[in-house]
Amino acid sequence: MSAKQEFIDVAKSGKVLARKCKKCGELHLATVYFCQNCGNPEFENAILEGQGSIATYTIITVPPAGFEKYTPYAWVVLKLDNADLRVSGFMGGIAKPADLPVGTKAKIVGFDDRGILIEKQ
Repeated sequence: MSAKQEFIDVAKSGKVLARKCKKCGELHLATVYFCQNCGNPEFENAILEGQGSIATYTIITVPPAGFEKYTPYAWVVLKLDNADLRVSGFMGGIAKPADLPVGTKAKIVGFDDRGILIEKQ
């Protein structure tokens, strides 16, 4: 199984596949090749809970091709509760800033053709 497919399967279960440096223990998203802390190229998988709070977002009202049926939506950055990592994803039904104050608790609920799906808790 590819690393990408493994990441997708974990996201479908509401979690995040991270990589933990075998040398210093620093956590990274699954897309790095060298530890950003110590430079080590060896990692082990770590499965993290996909819960956190909204760090920032942008509301999309004029979507790219293929996303018209989802408008309006927000592309959000979720700061995970249990790690110093941020994950970006798709949150439907967000039309104005009042719909999603920064700091709102949210969680990963799946993965589809849009990418990681995030909903308010």
